[in-house]
Amino acid sequence: MELLSQEPQTNTALSPKDVQLIHAYWRAANYLSVGQMYLLDNPLLREPLALVHIKRMLLGHWGTTPGQNFIYAHLNRVIKKNDLNMVYLSGPGHGGPAVVANTYLEGTYSEVYPNISPDEAGLKKLFKQFSFPGGISSHVSPQTPGSIHEGGELGYSLSHAFGAVFDNPDLVVACVVGDGEAETGPLATAWHSNKFLSPVTDGVVLPILHLNGYKISSPTVLARISRKELDQLLRGYGWTPYFVEGHDPELMHQEMAATLDTVIAQIKQIQEEARIEGGTTRPRWPMIVLKSPKGWTGPKVIDGLPNEGTFRAHQVPLSVSATTPPEHLAQLESWLRSYKPDELFDEQGRLVPELAELAPQGDRRMGANPHANGGLLMKDLYMPDFREYAVDVPQPGVTQASDTQTVGRFLRDVIRLNQKPRNFRVFGPDETLSNKLEAVFEVTNRQWDAETAENDQFLASTGSVLEMLSEHQCEGWLEGYLLTGRHGLFNSYEAFIHLVDSMFNQHAKWLKMTREIPWRRPIASLNYLLTSTVWRQDHNGFTHQDPGFIDHVINKKAEIVRVYLPPDANCLLSVMDHCLRSRHYVNVIVAGKHPAPQWLNMEAATKHCTEGIGIWPWASNDQAIEPDAVMACCGDVPTLETLAAVSILRAHLPDLKIRVVNVVDLLKLERHTEHPHGLTDADYDAIFTRNKPVIFAFHGYPWLVHRLTYNRANNSNMHVRGYKEEGTITTAFDMTVLNELDRFHLVMDVLDRLPHLGNTGSYLKQLMKDKLIEHKQYIFRNGEDMPEIKNWTWASYPLEDAL
Repeated sequence: MELLSQEPQTNTALSPKDVQLIHAYWRAANYLSVGQMYLLDNPLLREPLALVHIKRMLLGHWGTTPGQNFIYAHLNRVIKKNDLNMVYLSGPGHGGPAVVANTYLEGTYSEVYPNISPDEAGLKKLFKQFSFPGGISSHVSPQTPGSIHEGGELGYSLSHAFGAVFDNPDLVVACVVGDGEAETGPLATAWHSNKFLSPVTDGVVLPILHLNGYKISSPTVLARISRKELDQLLRGYGWTPYFVEGHDPELMHQEMAATLDTVIAQIKQIQEEARIEGGTTRPRWPMIVLKSPKGWTGPKVIDGLPNEGTFRAHQVPLSVSATTPPEHLAQLESWLRSYKPDELFDEQGRLVPELAELAPQGDRRMGANPHANGGLLMKDLYMPDFREYAVDVPQPGVTQASDTQTVGRFLRDVIRLNQKPRNFRVFGPDETLSNKLEAVFEVTNRQWDAETAENDQFLASTGSVLEMLSEHQCEGWLEGYLLTGRHGLFNSYEAFIHLVDSMFNQHAKWLKMTREIPWRRPIASLNYLLTSTVWRQDHNGFTHQDPGFIDHVINKKAEIVRVYLPPDANCLLSVMDHCLRSRHYVNVIVAGKHPAPQWLNMEAATKHCTEGIGIWPWASNDQAIEPDAVMACCGDVPTLETLAAVSILRAHLPDLKIRVVNVVDLLKLERHTEHPHGLTDADYDAIFTRNKPVIFAFHGYPWLVHRLTYNRANNSNMHVRGYKEEGTITTAFDMTVLNELDRFHLVMDVLDRLPHLGNTGSYLKQLMKDKLIEHKQYIFRNGEDMPEIKNWTWASYPLEDAL
């Protein structure tokens, strides 16, 4: 749908009285913003400003703030006029003063922080806390009411906005995009999110590109191209841009009001055509480009240099201290008094009633909208019984199955049970089929609102799967979806989940901080399913081999992160059920997608996953005596190679006593004092012993296990095999050989640590070396692994006595 016009219908949307009131409200927000950056005392300038009233350290960002205050004031008007359900996302980085000021003016701030009262005493506290020890940050943070977006990191505001409106048909997210932020790859790609939005079942994102010209010290790209070129760029993305440009406040108020009225009318028109008339043409949604001076209404000139409208207005434009020129203090006072605070606040320091009435009421206030505190709205998922999807495992290692294909059938029914209303989505970068989750397409499609062709598959205007070949968008969409009270899963190739390392960082920090904020409610966990793993990249090779995301994850607070490496499909089902039910965590699940041996029946798998770590008695033979060695494993391929090594050792050295330990919950290895899932020293020693050699086959980088177990009693006997950054295009088994994680190296590791085996051990070690040579010769000649490797099963060895 092509919108009728990109110009507002009238330039007199406001009466003179309306202009006066909205301008006064804007002045109040600007005054509070400057006060937050500068004032320690004298919040209403009831006495002449003195140095004693000024903070010793002046921190903050002024440049974006007045423009955001302008936007917020005008959004308040259209919310009241149209009874809109609207959330505000601040994308331009450190615009914290604006959102704090506006949520204070509308009353939300004092409701969630009663000590910041709506009077002069509260204003003093409001000002002092900003960028002050023990206070609040200069960006829009979790402490800020109405926020679902961490403002300190740029590029993700538009992705979060779209995630918030998926399956929220009555919600409008006004997303302010900074023109510096718009230079980031994630934000540039996020404009394409409009091709995934259903006008029937989803809400609306209203992007407002805040074009104020500069980043920290350099001009922004979008501010230095012509209006025509910018218009063409945004239209090429599929938007209809409306431009509001200028610096004269009275004219700008009229322009912004008229533009917003036009835009809201166009949004309603689009929704009516789609929802009532059944229109199927992809809408060209409206957006706004607000071009205003950086640091608008601030000092025009400081120390002889232009300030307003230049990069110099970016942070704290005017330095004021005992060592700065005395005229700076006078200039600051003049700047503050230019907003006429005596006209805005009464004797008690309260916003005058005439202005307070301009803000929406109750939940319609953007700072109080429950969608911005998604835990208030979250409802539990309807969950099928994961046990019904169990793989039949009559005995260990006989059955072959794809772990992710199995869990895909479980996810299919999670989607089916949570479609009306939709409360769960699967996100991923075009890898749902590749990752063997194809069963989900039996009950849903990929949501897609761009053109379709005859041979397209699983595309529809609405669906529970969202795929875009940008990990940033998938992550941002999912975060926005979770933060507004819903549930989801991100599936990805293991190696390329690193693309969202920084986004994961911010979300984990958000979760940590909101745990400490009483009025914030817990949300559903951020769940990652990582597959196409390092050990099964036969045709992609070295570039697709990286298990290091889990190293990155465990750096975050222990009460937030969880890492699971289920060894088979039944364990994966149990872990997935647990993670989808959990709250306020980041859960990382690493699982294979290729057919692989299945070890545990469902009853055993459920117990094992509940415990998170355990001895496998059926694979061990030390029940009546202390083990000679402990062979531990974590991950599907390490488990396979460990059990194959055990079978070799037991066949050749039947008197050798071996204990097999499997780890599903990686953080069980930490001390219980370091992580809630960690084992006590007594429990750890009961599993790993205090003095026996431990050969640990690990899915990821070996030093991670050393890091987790460094302070345990038996640490000196811990020998870990894992990924050593060796890879190429080769066979599956050869990947383990390259990194010395294979069964033959594991056998040699045991022999090297049991010198009392003497001559018997020497001959077996020689056999293992011969097998490694035989393996290399065979794969170079045949292009596949040896039959004894491909066809190996645990049950093919005479170990009935251990079953």
